[in-house]
Amino acid sequence: MQSSIAEKLAQERRARLAAERLLDQKKTELFAANQKLAMHARMLTEQIVEQRQGLVRAMHETESLKGENTRVKTDLERANSMAMIAQRRLWDAVETITQAFAVYDGDLRLVAANRAYLTFFEGHVAIGPGTSYDDVLRLVAERGLFNLAGRDPQDWYFEMSARIRSRDISPVDMQSHDGRWYRLNNRWGMQGDLVTYAQDITDSIAREDELREARDKAEAANRAKSAFLANMSHEIRTPMNGVVGMADLLAETDLTEEQRLFADTIRSSGEALLTIINDVLDYSKIEAERMKLYPEPFDLERCLHEIMVLLQPSAKDRDVKLLVDYDLFLPTRFEADPGRMRQIMTNLLGNAVKFTQRGHVLARVVGFEREESQYELHITIEDTGIGIAPELLEHVFGEFNQVEADSNRKFEGTGLGLAITSQLVALMGGEVWVDSALGEGSCFGFKLTLPRSEPATPIDTPTPPITLSAALVVDDLLVNRVILERQLQTYGLEVTLCRSGEEALHVIEQGATFDVVLSDHHMPDLDGVAFVQKLKEAGVSVPILLLSSDPDAVLTAQSDDLAGYLQKPVLRSELFRALQDLSHPPPARVPAAPPAGPSAPAELRQMRVLAAEDNRTNQLVFRKMVKDFDIDLRFANNGREAVKMWQDFAPDLIFMDISMPEMDGREAAREIRKREAPGTHVPICALTAHAMDGDSESILAAGIDYYLTKPLKKIAIAERISSECPDVARPAIPG
Repeated sequence: MQSSIAEKLAQERRARLAAERLLDQKKTELFAANQKLAMHARMLTEQIVEQRQGLVRAMHETESLKGENTRVKTDLERANSMAMIAQRRLWDAVETITQAFAVYDGDLRLVAANRAYLTFFEGHVAIGPGTSYDDVLRLVAERGLFNLAGRDPQDWYFEMSARIRSRDISPVDMQSHDGRWYRLNNRWGMQGDLVTYAQDITDSIAREDELREARDKAEAANRAKSAFLANMSHEIRTPMNGVVGMADLLAETDLTEEQRLFADTIRSSGEALLTIINDVLDYSKIEAERMKLYPEPFDLERCLHEIMVLLQPSAKDRDVKLLVDYDLFLPTRFEADPGRMRQIMTNLLGNAVKFTQRGHVLARVVGFEREESQYELHITIEDTGIGIAPELLEHVFGEFNQVEADSNRKFEGTGLGLAITSQLVALMGGEVWVDSALGEGSCFGFKLTLPRSEPATPIDTPTPPITLSAALVVDDLLVNRVILERQLQTYGLEVTLCRSGEEALHVIEQGATFDVVLSDHHMPDLDGVAFVQKLKEAGVSVPILLLSSDPDAVLTAQSDDLAGYLQKPVLRSELFRALQDLSHPPPARVPAAPPAGPSAPAELRQMRVLAAEDNRTNQLVFRKMVKDFDIDLRFANNGREAVKMWQDFAPDLIFMDISMPEMDGREAAREIRKREAPGTHVPICALTAHAMDGDSESILAAGIDYYLTKPLKKIAIAERISSECPDVARPAIPG
């Protein structure tokens, strides 16, 4: 029993321990479960907090988005409102345009148009949004809303339809049925829309018509002005031919000194009037931009010397020496209009001589080669004349300007010479300038770039060399001595310069020897002729070349003591030939054997000359000019008579006036050329008082060979008669 109790106690104890262990285990499990539950609770708590924070943020973002949406909506409404306002303003602006304006979409259906566009179609058909461009073209073609200029409406429709298919659409001008003109402009937009703009150009067309009419009137006035100038030139030159011609003939008769003075005054006054006429004509041509240049090869140095020779009489009367300093290293032949170059240099040199009472006038030519045989030339005219005041320098090239005031003018002239010179130089692509000091002199210059022109036929045979080694130059003018020194040194001569004959004699007395002496003619104290006589008396035997600007005085002083005479200013080629002749004197001539016997001279007739001239005074002048010529001269009073007399008289030469009644000279020349037999040709020389540009071309185009400008010069007539004298006729000009 006790054992069973003990066992029971032991079992209970074991059961209690087991229960305690189970309890502890459950406690441990419960603790672990509580910890897990606590952790899970904390996690749930954190998630709830985060969700709450996210919800708060979401609520804030929602509120923010609501505000942004409100602002966007407000901005959209404002933008839409502004767009509507801009659209209204745009269309209001388009509506204010008086020109027609329309926009078509990519399918060429009308999107919008202003009132001016729609009004054009009122009374014909309703045009509105959706109307196709093709329907508009058909409507215009069928209803005749535009003047189609006789074209078929269908052709016009197809042409206009094809026009807008191109990417770049050219404007087209059209006249509406009410007479107004429109310029239709079409352009494709960036989105494929077609913008149409019809501009009313009626006023512009009217202005263009007015301008065209005004231009036609101006051109007609200009032609009338040119014709007036040409006719005035003819009308003035025709009587001036009688005045100057008779004065020339009168001067050839036996006159007293007073009568000769009167005749010379008549001739010089007539020539001055002709100079004024030429200046006015030239200025008119330049002003009308009708002046033409005719470049051809010419010798610049020779042209300059020829002008100097023409001016020598005026310079001699004024005690003025004319000098030329031409750069020794420059060519002399260039290509330019020789007539205009001569006119430019004559104007400048003539002015220099006119405004210089004593001293010298120097023409200096320098330059350098640029490229491809192009030379830049600087030509200056220096004088020791009255000079120009500084305040007048900028006006000196103006029209009708003179150096002196009109109230006390001392020098004659039109005041056009320098204006013409300046414009001619500009026409040639150059420029002109002037430097001057009042009371000391002036220097006028111009610059041109001209191509070099070589001689047409090269010189194959070498020229003989200059063998002289020493030269003596005697001249009272320093600049002339320097020019001659440079020229002679170029030919290899050693040069000694003396300012007077006495100084030269002193140098020779000191024992100096020379191969040639070049002495000026007119020098103070001891002139050139007296200097030559002094050398002869001193027994000095040396070739002497006398340099003079007075050919008549040289002829009276010509003697065997002179080796030669050179015209001043001395041309380089003439000086070179003179030195060559002195280096290689010609051999003595062997007398030619007498002819075997006189041959019977052939019977020669008179040269037959026909002059067609309607003016009786000009006939008289012409007859008097050729009275000493051995010719058979006959006159025709008009072109018709000239043609008939050409057939009956068979002249060797015809002088043909251009302006004649019934048939003028051009028509008569054409008629003669038409009737001439094959292989025959009678020379025809025109006598014209016309001097406008284009006259020479029309004269030569009529079959005329040459022409002379009135007033006629006896020497020009003589040269033409002499050159045309046939072999079967006696020499027309007496030897």
